[in-house]
Amino acid sequence: MIENVYLPYRAYWCTPFSRWQGSLAHLHSVRLAAHVTQQALGAREMDPENFDYGVLGLTIPQQNSFYGLPWMAGLLGAAQISGPTIGQACATSARVMACAADEVEMGRSSCVLAVTTDRTSNGPHIYYPAPEAPGGTGAHENWVLDNFSHDPLAKCDMLQTAENCAERWQVSREEQNALVLRRYEQYEDALVIGEDGCFQDRYMLRPLDIPDARFQKTIGSLEGDEGIYPTTQEGLDKLKPVRESGTVTYGTQTHPADGCAGMVITDCDKAQELSQDAGIKIRLMSIGQSRVELTFMPSAPIKAAADALSAANITIRDVVAIKSHNPFAVNDIIFARETGADLETMNNFGCSLIWGHPQGPTGMRAIIELIEELVMKGGGYGLFHGCAAGDTAMAVVIKVGE
Repeated sequence: MIENVYLPYRAYWCTPFSRWQGSLAHLHSVRLAAHVTQQALGAREMDPENFDYGVLGLTIPQQNSFYGLPWMAGLLGAAQISGPTIGQACATSARVMACAADEVEMGRSSCVLAVTTDRTSNGPHIYYPAPEAPGGTGAHENWVLDNFSHDPLAKCDMLQTAENCAERWQVSREEQNALVLRRYEQYEDALVIGEDGCFQDRYMLRPLDIPDARFQKTIGSLEGDEGIYPTTQEGLDKLKPVRESGTVTYGTQTHPADGCAGMVITDCDKAQELSQDAGIKIRLMSIGQSRVELTFMPSAPIKAAADALSAANITIRDVVAIKSHNPFAVNDIIFARETGADLETMNNFGCSLIWGHPQGPTGMRAIIELIEELVMKGGGYGLFHGCAAGDTAMAVVIKVGE
């Protein structure tokens, strides 16, 4: 169990997510991260001088991203901090939080800036020299599409891992369609306007002014998540499985996206100082990770969640709210079957199955939404879990209380 790692209340933020080749497709991820983080800190009246460490999560390289965290920190006015740039596919957010938590828990830092950002749009095309190859011809890859479609160890694409799990757990196409409809309903709940706005207004930077590629002028505005289409039973039923004789359709899996998220991770004293409500304590309790047999990626969160719950000395019955990174509807279905979690009440207010997957920031947005749901419910334990490339997974347990 982690003893002294906290998140100041509402010292976290997220941009809307934009489906790839959308409104954020022209923006450099590191520069976007600095741009929106500077805005978020300013809105919260948080001085960048507060930070003594930083962690940047980024999975898709872009020009000059070699300089990672120090570059981003310097752009936003926190040039005094250093730290790593981390990429672990879909588990990047959880790994960033784990790295930040370790730094605080060991007493090396008291206030860590954790930022995750990615742009699946316009991914790089990379050429690898091979002087000894015939004619000196090297290898090349499309960083995003080629890695989506081929795990070099498992020798398959990610879709195949979902089909493998659907076959093993006997998950039908009809079950997947029904779950997507439920997840879409939950997402729509996040858009319902009340006295204090909608659920997303509790954390999302919106409307987001869209800068030009040089970050010198505003060229548009993003009111919320972009590229989410209305989901109906009729529409889902019309879709054919992506793979012949399979069960997964384009309607029962997530879509690539662009976006950025960030949070402040501190010790208890600093959390009290920086919180927007010192009466609300958000404690990072534990982190779990796991790996499963090759080609069964969606099942990996089952053990990761069990490890995180065990480390926090609780069980699934003690958990008030659950959020998942669910690139496939299959993920949630088999998790609920194996753990006894309520499939209908997981992922209230949205999940990556609906709002998309920019990789690096995906999990962080889910954890931010988890915190806000716990606050609305009066506190308690929350669990985040999600699978990642390489048949791996990570999980995080959060506790919200007075």
